[in-house]
Amino acid sequence: MKSIIPFLAFFLLTSVAFSQNASISGTVTDNNQTPLLGVNVLLKNTSKGSQTDENGKFEINKLQNGDYVISISYLGFKTKEVQATITNNQTLELGNITLFEGNEILGEVVLEGNRRNKFSRKRTAYVSKMPLKNIENSQVYNTITNQLMISQSVNTFEDALKNASGISKLWSSTGRSGDGAGYYSSRGFSVQPQLVNGVAGITNGFINPSNVERVEVIKGPSGTLFGSTVTSYGGLINIITKKPYNTTGGEILVSGGTNDFAKLNVDVNVAANDKFSLRLNGGFQQEDSFQDAGFKKSVFIAPSISYKLNNNLTFNFSYEASANEQTNETFLFLNRYGPLAFDSIEDLNYDTNLSFTNDDVTIDNVTQNYRGEVAWKISDNWSSQTLIAGGLAKSLGFYTYLWNAADYSDPNAPVGTENFSLYAQDTNARTKTVNLQQNFTGTFKIAGLENKLLVGFDYLDSKIIDNSSNWGYLHTINLNGDLIYGEPEINADNLNAALSGLGFVDSDVRQNVLGAYVSDVIKILPSLSVMGSVRYDRFDYQGDRNTNTDDDTEYTESTFSPKFGVVYQPILDKVSVFANYQNGFSYVNPQYITDFTTGDVSLQSYDVEQANQFEFGVKTNLLDSKLETTLSFYNINVDNKYYWATQTQDVEVNSKGVELEVNANLIEGLNIHTGFSYNDSEITNSPSATFLEGNRYGESGPEFTYNFWADYKFLGNFGVGAGFNGQSEYDTMVDYKAVTGSFYIPSYTIFNASAYYDTDRFRIGVKANNLTDETYYSGWSTVTPQQTRTFLGTFSYKF
Repeated sequence: MKSIIPFLAFFLLTSVAFSQNASISGTVTDNNQTPLLGVNVLLKNTSKGSQTDENGKFEINKLQNGDYVISISYLGFKTKEVQATITNNQTLELGNITLFEGNEILGEVVLEGNRRNKFSRKRTAYVSKMPLKNIENSQVYNTITNQLMISQSVNTFEDALKNASGISKLWSSTGRSGDGAGYYSSRGFSVQPQLVNGVAGITNGFINPSNVERVEVIKGPSGTLFGSTVTSYGGLINIITKKPYNTTGGEILVSGGTNDFAKLNVDVNVAANDKFSLRLNGGFQQEDSFQDAGFKKSVFIAPSISYKLNNNLTFNFSYEASANEQTNETFLFLNRYGPLAFDSIEDLNYDTNLSFTNDDVTIDNVTQNYRGEVAWKISDNWSSQTLIAGGLAKSLGFYTYLWNAADYSDPNAPVGTENFSLYAQDTNARTKTVNLQQNFTGTFKIAGLENKLLVGFDYLDSKIIDNSSNWGYLHTINLNGDLIYGEPEINADNLNAALSGLGFVDSDVRQNVLGAYVSDVIKILPSLSVMGSVRYDRFDYQGDRNTNTDDDTEYTESTFSPKFGVVYQPILDKVSVFANYQNGFSYVNPQYITDFTTGDVSLQSYDVEQANQFEFGVKTNLLDSKLETTLSFYNINVDNKYYWATQTQDVEVNSKGVELEVNANLIEGLNIHTGFSYNDSEITNSPSATFLEGNRYGESGPEFTYNFWADYKFLGNFGVGAGFNGQSEYDTMVDYKAVTGSFYIPSYTIFNASAYYDTDRFRIGVKANNLTDETYYSGWSTVTPQQTRTFLGTFSYKF
C-alpha cells in the first residue's frame, strides 16, 4: 500500500503537468504576406499571450485542454479573433493568419514583458491618415510613449514635450481667450497642441497627461493632410488619449511632492463582453508655485466607449471634460518700442522668488472635447472612417502680465526702463468647434504596382466669442517688488476698480474651413515607394463689424497644397533613405487700414501664406527593433509672411536644420531615448521693415536643443532612470533688436533622476527634477522663470 501512494502521487502530478503542456503557434502577416513584428496575440479571458517575432511567428505555451478565443491586434490593422480548441495536450499550429489594414480603433494592449524597446512606437494611423510603418514613411515624427512618461513620472504636458527633439517651450499655457494653450518652437516656427486623436481639439489651459496615451510630434509643414488651423510651418502636436481595450482592469495612482504637489488618478476599463468596452479615467491634480504666490488646480473626467457590432463595424466615442484654476505664471513682456536698459538676466536684476501676483487673482478654464467614430471594414481591402468631433473652451477670470516701463497707461505714471507695469483683463470668452471628417483607405494594384490610397474630406467650424473687458493698468513696480506708482496690492477689488469704465472687447468671430484631400503611396519595388498627395482647402472668415465704417469683415480664400515623398530601403524593413517635399499654408485675416493723411479706413485683404519644405534623411530599425534612429536635414522657405507691425506681406523666412532621434534597447532591461537638433533661421528679405533682414526669426527659439533619458530595470523589479535636457542661449528680442537691442535667454542643462520598484500589481517610484536647482528661463519677447528643484513620490496599484 505504501508503495502505491507515491506511484499515484507521481501519476497525478505527471498528469497535471502534461495537461498544461499544450501550445498554440502561428504566423501573422499583412495582406501582402509580409510578416508583422510585434503583433499582440492574447487568449481572451486569460492572462496568457505573446508577441510575434521578426518572422511574424508566435507561440503560447503551458495551456490546458479547452476552447480558446485568440485576439490578434496590431496598430493600424483590424483586430482579428480566431477560435481554437485544444485536445489531447496537442501542439496546435494555426498556420498563416492575415491582418488587414484599417484605422486605429482600440487602444493597443501591449504585453510589456515581451516588448523590449519600450520608448519606441513608430506605427501610427494618424500621421499619414493611413497605416504606414515609420521606416516606410517619408515624413519625420517623434513619438512620446506612455512608457516613457511613466518612467519619468511626467505630471505636466510641458515635461512630456521635452522628450521631442527640436521642441522648445516659448510660453506656458495661460488659459487666456482664443489661444491659451502653450506655445512651442518647432523647426523655427511656433506651434500649439491643437490636434487630439487626429482631429482639431481645444487644449486651452492645462493638459492633464493622465489621459494621454502618447504624443506624436509631426515635423514640417503638414497642411496637405491637416489643413492650416491646427498646424504651423514647423509641424503639429497630436495628443492621443487613452481608449478602451478588450479586457477588464485598471489603475489607481497617488502622488505627492514639493510645493504641495498632490495627484490622484483612477483609470478603470470594463469589457462586459466581446463587443462592448468602457473606460473611465479621471483625476485631480494641484501644485503651488515655487515663487511666493501662485498655484494650479485641475480636475478631469474622461469616459470612452467602444462597441463592436460585428467584425466589420465598430462604434467608438470618447469625451474629456476638465476644469482648471490657476494664477498666471510670471510673464515679463519686454518693451518692443524703445531701447532696453539691459541685455541679459544678470542686468535685469530679477528676484525670481517673486511672482508679482496674488492667489486671489485667478483665471478659470473649462474645456470639453468629444470624438465619435464609425469604423467600417467595407471589404478586405477597403475601409471607411467617419468622425464627428468638437470642443468647447471657456476662459473666465483675471489674466495679468507685466510690461516693461509704464508709458501710456497713466499720464502721471513715471517711465522707467527698468520698471514693469501690471496690466489686467477680466476675461470672459469662449471658443466652440465642430469638426466633421470622412476618410476612405484602400489597397489595390494597378499594372502590378501596389497602391495604398487615402481619399477624404474634413469640415471645421470654429466660433470665438469674447466679452472680456478692455485692458487696465494697476501699478508699476521694479523686479525687487518695490512699488513705483499706483495701487500697492494686487487683489480682485483693486483690479475691478482699475477696469471699471474701460468697456468691453465685444468680439464675435467665426471661421469655417472645408478641405478635400487625396494621398497615394505606390510601391514600385519591395524596397522603393513613392507618395503623392494634394489638398484643396476653402476658408471662410466672418469677423467683427468695423465701428468706423459699419461694415462686416468677411473674407473667403482657397488654395491647393501638394506633398510628395520617396522612400528607398537598401535593407528591407531595417534601413530606409527618404526625401520629401511638404507644403504648409496659412490664411491671413483681412485688416482695416487707416490712411492717416486722409483718415479714410479701408479693408485690406492678403494672399494665402505658403511654406515649402525639402527634407531628406535616414531611418533605421535594427537588431530586431532594438535600435531605432531617425536623422534628417530640412530646409523650409516662407516667401510671403505677414508682418503685424507694418501690416504688409513681404517678409521672407528661411529655416533649415538637422534633427536626430534614437530609441535603443541594446542591453536587456536598459531603454534609452535621446534627441538632438540644430536650427538656423533667418529673415532673408523684408522690404517694408528692412531692419528685420538678417535676423533670426522671432519664433525660432534656441539654435540647439537636446534631451536624453535612460531607464535600467534590474533584479527583476527594481529600476533607476536618469537623464537631462537643455538648449542653447538665444535672443528673445531678435525681431525688435534694431529698436530695442538684444536680450538673451541663457542656455541651460537640467538633470533629472528616478528610482522605482515595479511589479505586475503595483509600482512605487521617487523622482527628482532639476537636481542641481538651476535657475533657467523661457521666453518669446518675454521672460518667464522655470521650475526649481522638486521631489516627487508616486504609488500606483494595477488590477
